[in-house]
Amino acid sequence: MLERELAKGPAAHGWPDQTWTLSRIKTLIGRRFHKSYTVQGVAALLKRHGWSCQVPARRAIERDENVVAGWMKETWPQVEGPWRRSTPGSSSRTKPDSR
Repeated sequence: MLERELAKGPAAHGWPDQTWTLSRIKTLIGRRFHKSYTVQGVAALLKRHGWSCQVPARRAIERDENVVAGWMKETWPQVEGPWRRSTPGSSSRTKPDSR
């Protein structure tokens, strides 16, 4: 029954966006089933039933992928710099480079 309620989405249960959080699910369980869970208990319950934590990719609405791709191609290599040092180094302060 909980999975059917979750499938309806958060907006159907009164939240303004479409993001389920553990605290929202905890509140839903309390309202719908009159059971009290901790946030950790909700996480364990969902995990036992095959659900996983997923964080949505957040991107700006105004993002222009073509401009970002152009910046990555033209500007980023100048900002990043070379991958290798000009001289070999060592991670040890007392032992010189072994190369």
